[in-house]
Amino acid sequence: QVTLVESGGGLVQAGDSLRLSCAASGRPFSDYAVAWFRQAPGKEREFVSHLSWSRGMTNYADSVKGRFTISEDNAKNTVYLQMNSLKPEDTAVYYCAAGPYTGSTYYRVDEYDFWGPGTQVTVSS
Repeated sequence: QVTLVESGGGLVQAGDSLRLSCAASGRPFSDYAVAWFRQAPGKEREFVSHLSWSRGMTNYADSVKGRFTISEDNAKNTVYLQMNSLKPEDTAVYYCAAGPYTGSTYYRVDEYDFWGPGTQVTVSS
């Protein structure tokens, strides 16, 4: 069992940067695959990025590749999402998720057992 809490969201302008944090309590993050998802109003929750520390793997949605970076600080049991060159279409609630290693289906919402409450990111044009 692990409890996740996101932070770092806010209102920024297009082109700005934000760093989201996801702090875990309970079991260490290194026991799980970790991902970020986002959900915009009226849309389904979509995959953003995935990290498996034990496998040394990271994955990104095409829409954020080259702009977002996922990383993990095991000493702090925290996962980060560095978001650069933000666009208005990045506006959404961002969720951190954790689950067993998912292999090739890391992008699926139903692969993750634990979710944080989310943090709002709003990018103005």
